[in-house]
Amino acid sequence: MRGGQRARHEEEEEESAFMSMTDMTVSFLFVVILLLAYFASKYNDQSMVPRADYDQVVRQRDDARREVTRLRMLIDQQEAVIKELRGAIDAKQKQIDELQREIAQLKQELEKLRKVDPLETYLALSAVERRRILETLQKQLKIDFPDLQVVISEEIDALRFQGDGLFASGSSLLRPDRRTIVEALATRLAEILPCYTLGARSNWKADCNPAHAVIEALQIEGHTDSTGDFASNLTLSTERANNTFFTIRGRAPELVELLNFRRQPVLSVAGYGQMRPVRDNATKEGRDTNRRVDLRIIMYAPSKSEEIGRIREALSAGLLRGETK
Repeated sequence: MRGGQRARHEEEEEESAFMSMTDMTVSFLFVVILLLAYFASKYNDQSMVPRADYDQVVRQRDDARREVTRLRMLIDQQEAVIKELRGAIDAKQKQIDELQREIAQLKQELEKLRKVDPLETYLALSAVERRRILETLQKQLKIDFPDLQVVISEEIDALRFQGDGLFASGSSLLRPDRRTIVEALATRLAEILPCYTLGARSNWKADCNPAHAVIEALQIEGHTDSTGDFASNLTLSTERANNTFFTIRGRAPELVELLNFRRQPVLSVAGYGQMRPVRDNATKEGRDTNRRVDLRIIMYAPSKSEEIGRIREALSAGLLRGETK
């Protein structure tokens, strides 16, 4: 009996709890309905956007996005071009820097050239004058004696007469028909050398010797080929040089009065025998060339620039007896 009452009491409690939950749910739904009614009352049709306007805005947005994409691609392309141009500019800048360094170096060299060493200039001009003397002598002798074998040495310091042209083979005496060549040479030397020497016969002029060059020595050199005895060849070459010297002095004795800057006669004689060949003695042509007489011109080379002024003064003043200050 009691069990039945307890069961009924529990059922009543469950029904009461269910009713309470139902009431709460209904109350919540009522509140939601009230809220919906409130928001519905606040709804305004004017805040709505027409579909056509909305679609247009969407299209504009999409167009803008596409334009942004296109512009970004264009920017990327331009940045690539700029990067390439910067690389080219860097390369050109390197070239410019290199050229500027070369220009700076050239300017330094030019500055050095502007600061010309007077001594080097004088020596160079003296060499030019020596060559001019030799070329003048060669030209005049070739005019007077077209068949004469006379050349300027490779060193451009000597007038070279082939031995068989002046002397018979093995002889130190000038051929009678060739003596006139040496005498003509003496006459030409007497005309040219006074402009390049000091002493009583000195006759310097600016038009014949603008460089104020002075001849140190005019050396008559005898040479032979290697045929025969060494000592005999040395004697033969010296005798040939001596006979050439005597013939020159006989024709123009005033030449022995021409002096160098150290008050010494410029004319001198030397015999070298077979010691200074200019061609191979193994051939006839080489031996013929080695049997020769050289007229070597040695220019005075001052040791310091201060001497150049003294040389010019000596030549310009025409100092007698080669005296120098």
